Amino acid sequence: MKTKKENPYKEVLTQMIIDVFEKSGNKLLNYKQVASKLNINDTDSKVAIAEILDSTSKSSPFLQPERGKFKLRQLQVYITGKVDMTADGSAYIVPEDELENDIFVSPRKLRQALHNDIVKVHVYERKKGKKREGEVIEVLQRAKTDFTGTISISETYAFFLPDDRKMLHDIFIPLNNLNGAKHEEKVLVTILEWPKNAKNPIGKVKAVLGKKGENNTEMNAILADYGFPLEFPKAVENAANEIAENISPEEIAKRRDFRNTTTFTIDPLDAKDFDDAISFKTLANGNYEIGVHIADVSYYVTPDSTLDKEAFQRGTSVYLVDRVIPMLPERLSNNLCSLRPHEDKLCFSAVFEIDDSANVVDQWFGRTIIHSDRRFTYEEAQEIIENKEGDYSEEILKLNELAYILRERKFKSGAISFETEEVKFKLDENGKPLGVYTKVRKDAHKLIEDFMLLANRKVAEYIGKQGSTKNRLGFVYRFHDVPKPDSLASFSLFAAKFGHKLNTKTDKETAKSINVLMSKIEGSKEQNLLTSLAVRSMAKAIYTTKRTSHYGLAFDYYTHFTSPIRRYPDVMVHRLLQFYLDGGNNVNTEHYEKLCEHSSQMEKRAAEAERASIKYKQAEFLLDQIGIEYTGIVSGVTEWGMYVEIEENKCEGMVRLRDITDDFYTLDEKNYAIIGQRKKKTYQLGDEVQIKVKKVDLEKRQIDFTLIS
Repeated sequence: MKTKKENPYKEVLTQMIIDVFEKSGNKLLNYKQVASKLNINDTDSKVAIAEILDSTSKSSPFLQPERGKFKLRQLQVYITGKVDMTADGSAYIVPEDELENDIFVSPRKLRQALHNDIVKVHVYERKKGKKREGEVIEVLQRAKTDFTGTISISETYAFFLPDDRKMLHDIFIPLNNLNGAKHEEKVLVTILEWPKNAKNPIGKVKAVLGKKGENNTEMNAILADYGFPLEFPKAVENAANEIAENISPEEIAKRRDFRNTTTFTIDPLDAKDFDDAISFKTLANGNYEIGVHIADVSYYVTPDSTLDKEAFQRGTSVYLVDRVIPMLPERLSNNLCSLRPHEDKLCFSAVFEIDDSANVVDQWFGRTIIHSDRRFTYEEAQEIIENKEGDYSEEILKLNELAYILRERKFKSGAISFETEEVKFKLDENGKPLGVYTKVRKDAHKLIEDFMLLANRKVAEYIGKQGSTKNRLGFVYRFHDVPKPDSLASFSLFAAKFGHKLNTKTDKETAKSINVLMSKIEGSKEQNLLTSLAVRSMAKAIYTTKRTSHYGLAFDYYTHFTSPIRRYPDVMVHRLLQFYLDGGNNVNTEHYEKLCEHSSQMEKRAAEAERASIKYKQAEFLLDQIGIEYTGIVSGVTEWGMYVEIEENKCEGMVRLRDITDDFYTLDEKNYAIIGQRKKKTYQLGDEVQIKVKKVDLEKRQIDFTLIS
């Protein structure tokens, strides 16, 4: 008996038919309608479609509710989502459609998907009361192919053990792919291939980072881990070095000249690149002309040039504990573009005429040339503000007075004041931490910040208010959404535990009462805790062309104009502003939206790398303090332990539940607490506890404490 020959394209054709039903909203269709939607006319293919639809197999994705008419058994049998790995090797797939629930995938059915990959998943029909399960059909996009870790070399082969706890596969390295790496060294490895039935991927050593535990090695490993390059490609360095230093008279003639106006910079003591300067002049009518002058990076970095492509890829400068990884090569960031004192510099400026009540009477945007008279550190400027004397004291005191009014007005409009403590380290020449301190923001910092905010806001307003609602000019905004109601509700409940009542009726009322709370808790033991919880309940700010407002600052229009040396979106803003000042019509918003998405992503990565470097230094600082006792504050709770932040040095570690032996403790998620099951003793977020440093794992950047009861 002749068996029916299997159609070799059956699998592909089935998927195409599923797509037809998904696109049509799962309407009832007969085989002819399906064929016509697929533009299929030949009889054999039509017969194949009819056979697939008519299949009586239990695994068939199609149902026949009416004779000759079909629909999908379950809409969206296939789903696209992001892999979220768990410690046991299984994963949850977080669907792109936020309304969908996560899909559980067991380790066997993950195929070769890794953490954060975008995958296509086949979702099984749900059994009653069970969570949705599925299996990965295809990896659509790898989140990363480069990993840092340790190489282990034997006579015949080598294996690489990744640092990333969510990367659960070792990588096989053929000996000819070692690139000079030695046994037990820390390296950066890239995955080359992953054969279909192989347990482990195959890779090669991309770079040798050095000896484990050495400061330089570990900082480079953090950078590589988050996808930041360790050096500039030769071509990029060459492009920077080829730029002429002198400014031509023709270029000066095109610009508004501020070289004879009092101008200065105020920056941190250790700053190498000076992005912004402020000029000050009293006008005949008694008003003030205040110029916010920003390094004209877009003059030197032209669209699609070698320098531009590299800057876009990086997206931002990265600030680790002991170093800055600049977005632009040093020749630009610390030299040509940096607004150093006593040098002519090209700027893009926002110039305001401001009256004594800090109202903007007039404004001008455009390209300028400046000559900074003095470089102040924040400390020097602060001294002038406090003692009311010193270089340019008259100008600085007036600027400070106006900044105060701008600040007050901002808070009255509903801006939120988050004063978080920034952790800083005193390092020796080898990068070893000798001490930890927190940076305090004083008036000098705020003065600069308020004028930068003014420039950012006014540039955004200038563009945002042009054109009709339907035909808005394409521009890059810094958008910050209102907090999600459920995040706000749980924060409100938690603040109430400390006796603070929040009014969350409207967005403005919310902002106002968060401000009251922030000033109330200043200096209290719960300040850091409630501030970081409040920040967590807020939405994250992003770059976008679509929306213009900033909830946290209470501005209807906001952008980033003031830091093009260290942020790529600011470079885009400069280019777009100049384009519109020159009478340009409009730009392709979709193109800029893609650039914005990348910039937001790189900013997030840079923040994570910075946090990782702080965690590493905190661990290193406590390395030789095993057994030392400290007072700490409970800063987080999870099902396996509670995080405690040491009051004195802000180092955070974990007390594991299994190490608290006086009871069996479980997590009470709703109340941010862990509770003893027998004696009902409770440890809650914000509680003060006594701890002892138990163990420090530098490689994992983990600190373990034990509780002193």
